[in-house]
Amino acid sequence: MSAWMIILTIIQLLSALAVVAVVLFQSGKSAGLSGAIGGVADTFLAKNKAKDVDAKLARMTKWIAIAFVVLTLLLNILA
Repeated sequence: MSAWMIILTIIQLLSALAVVAVVLFQSGKSAGLSGAIGGVADTFLAKNKAKDVDAKLARMTKWIAIAFVVLTLLLNILA
């Protein structure tokens, strides 16, 4: 195994862990039944901040996943 393969494998492993972490940090798309019954009291600014953070996390998820797929294909071609 060459040094490039080892480096690419380590980067792929780190990108896989990053995808898992970013997906876990995202909030659910709805509050569910507990939010409807409990009456979630969010202010306008809190809702917009949550959407902004979720949008950033969604963008990060997309780009990290693309990097993971490209690394996987590159490692498969080089192997």
